[in-house]
Amino acid sequence: MAYTIEINELRKNYAGAIAPALNGFSCHVEQNLIVGLLGPNGAGKTTCFNILCGMVKPDTGKALIAGRNCTTERVVIGSIMGMVPQQIALFGNLTAMENFRYIGRLYGLSDSTITSRTGQLLERLGLDKHADKRINAYSGGMKRRANIIASLLHEPELLLLDEPTAGVDVQSRAMILDFLKDYKAQGKTILYTSHLMDEAEQICDEVIIIDNGKFITSGPPAKLISETENCTRLEDVFLHFTGRSLRD
Repeated sequence: MAYTIEINELRKNYAGAIAPALNGFSCHVEQNLIVGLLGPNGAGKTTCFNILCGMVKPDTGKALIAGRNCTTERVVIGSIMGMVPQQIALFGNLTAMENFRYIGRLYGLSDSTITSRTGQLLERLGLDKHADKRINAYSGGMKRRANIIASLLHEPELLLLDEPTAGVDVQSRAMILDFLKDYKAQGKTILYTSHLMDEAEQICDEVIIIDNGKFITSGPPAKLISETENCTRLEDVFLHFTGRSLRD
């Protein structure tokens, strides 16, 4: 079986923390799937993403993308992976096109390639009429869509998204989810986090549930629902495994 992501026994304990952020977390993500990494606040999702991006070094364990070590081979991984953070990672005082030209050049793309790819993505995500507006003038949904475009200019094989539909309206959410399905149909792999269980149930081929820094369970949403007692929705499964206690 070919895996795009392999995570083996990751442990990470931040200085001063009461408990480890990751405590022996292991999982894998197969190629050409949309996979949801689901967990309560503080479960370890962000730390996992940061390790995959090479921004955080694990204390022990290993994370691989396409067989490459996320800690020691960041440059190679950066060429095959796109990351969409929860925060808007764009310059607010620049226009969308100015942002994309800057980011594209960081990837070593020619101006003609940037223009071509940006034009296609702007049209697909409904921003083609707003390319020359400053990001600060965008609505929340427009910023989210522009954030996604910035991660796709180098046409990555793997796309990581952290809460890509948080705080957006219904129309923007529908457009983003439809786009992710289309991107997967091109043979790409997507790993994303969300607190919206109905959304994850709708879009994900598989989900991985993490809590307290540990792997809890994984599988296709329909399979997890059918195999978990008294569950009719993915949200029921999530609460079954993670409990109803509030997380801060």
